[in-house]
Amino acid sequence: MAHPEDLRGKRTSYQRPYTVVVKLPFPGQALVGFIVAVSFAAGLNVYATVATLGLLARAGVLELPDKLLMLSNWWVIGASAALFAVEFFADKVPVFDLVWNALHTFIRVPVAALLAYRATSGLSPVAQLLATLAGGLIALAAHGGKTAVRAVITPSPEPVSNMLLSMGEDVLSIGLTWLTAHHPVLASSIAAVFVLVVVLLIRWVWRALCRLFRGAEQVVRT
Repeated sequence: MAHPEDLRGKRTSYQRPYTVVVKLPFPGQALVGFIVAVSFAAGLNVYATVATLGLLARAGVLELPDKLLMLSNWWVIGASAALFAVEFFADKVPVFDLVWNALHTFIRVPVAALLAYRATSGLSPVAQLLATLAGGLIALAAHGGKTAVRAVITPSPEPVSNMLLSMGEDVLSIGLTWLTAHHPVLASSIAAVFVLVVVLLIRWVWRALCRLFRGAEQVVRT
């Protein structure tokens, strides 16, 4: 018969078999910052955001929530990077970018909401639902603000301004995602300022979205 002294090292997972501990990879304030910043970045360029999150996790710079660990899979990173490469060129072609951005209204917003939903899987159902709605709305604000600015720049006869604006959006999306890994509160504060500007200019943004869909419809018909 084993002596009690010999059993001390064997008391591991058998002590509390019915206790489930949900551990978030970062504190609540950082989680909020993560959702706000990533949702805004996804509203600008969802493929760049997902690819950057995966690469940061792979590099050990960012510890993703458990339900988002799939983003660090090389297949997900590769697919996101490939789609980002396509968008990098498609988003810089005048007229065609209208169709592209109109279609991506139904991609960027749902994906941002899904990221927020999975990031908050350790919270209560009500908190998770609110986070999901917030993620979708923040992404919609980013997408709407991007569209409103495009509505002013795209009619310009020279293509350089449109290309520079598109590159600026890519840099902002990747930069915010990277900043989230180091300073999530700062990243979310920057995103919140942009969201506030969009809210203050909501009528202009709404008209720009309507023009986007009308313009995309005309391009498709022709």
